[in-house]
Amino acid sequence: MARASAANIVVVGSLNVDFISLVPHLPGAGDAVVAAQLEKRFGGKGGNQALSAVRQGAQVMLVGNLGDDPDGRDYRNHLRREAVNCSSLNTVRGTTGSAYVTVDPKGRNQTVIIPGANGQLTGPSIKMQRPRIAVAGALLIQLEIPLEPALDAIRIANEAKVPVVLNASPITPDFPWGEVKIDVLIVNQHEARQLFETTISSSSANHEVWKERMAERKIRHLIITRGPTATLSIGKSGVDEVPVQSVTPVDTVGAGDVFAGAFTAHYAEGTDIVECIRWANTAAALSTLKAGAQEGVPYRGDVQSVLGTVRSRAAAAASPR
Repeated sequence: MARASAANIVVVGSLNVDFISLVPHLPGAGDAVVAAQLEKRFGGKGGNQALSAVRQGAQVMLVGNLGDDPDGRDYRNHLRREAVNCSSLNTVRGTTGSAYVTVDPKGRNQTVIIPGANGQLTGPSIKMQRPRIAVAGALLIQLEIPLEPALDAIRIANEAKVPVVLNASPITPDFPWGEVKIDVLIVNQHEARQLFETTISSSSANHEVWKERMAERKIRHLIITRGPTATLSIGKSGVDEVPVQSVTPVDTVGAGDVFAGAFTAHYAEGTDIVECIRWANTAAALSTLKAGAQEGVPYRGDVQSVLGTVRSRAAAAASPR
């Protein structure tokens, strides 16, 4: 079980039921590929991130929509079993969101999302959560929900001086960068290229350029995940490269969400950002060892054990012989 933590997080986001097909290779345009099997699992960026934060010890309230169908009922029961606070999770008429995910033997994936109930999340429903957001240790949000409620949640947090962690995925062209404050922006390298229109490998050499572009967008700290390559942490003082764990992935679906949830759980505790990234990198790597977005989400103790082993090896290698 996860250790109890003082971290109090509000996650605003999507909940999907994932239909995962395992294929010998990802289809190209016009291709028909025969799947070895089809699996049904819980997912959606909001649900994934909430579960990841809970398993790292945070107290998590999830704000979002489920449909009034059997999938919505089952998902709510699943979250309750995982100790996610569902009191702000609405049930609306219609179907729960869904995602159709195709995964190849190397763990690479393609995804088609049907918003369902997620598309009915509104600004007024978010504003009703103002008292809960205003007392949170952090707000974690992503962009797999309509833009209006996402912005309303961020504005409430800004007004209450609650730190905002934004996983800007998928990239939304209409997002009004510079109109709201983002404490920590988490994106992968492809999203970072879209958003900042620059070469990611040149980050260290062009720190002043990064600072200027971040200031224009009111981003205090930028984190760029790069799969098996070290994660970049960019702030006012410079650029850090935080190593990732080397694993052979079974399924990379949801790894970015596990990173965001784990990072925010430790960030809300007041942990140093680079240390938060170490925890998040390890949690994300461990999550890829099982199929499904949530089945492999590790507990705090699992991550702590791996980090302890890594640090012990590093200390032994550094000690004089």
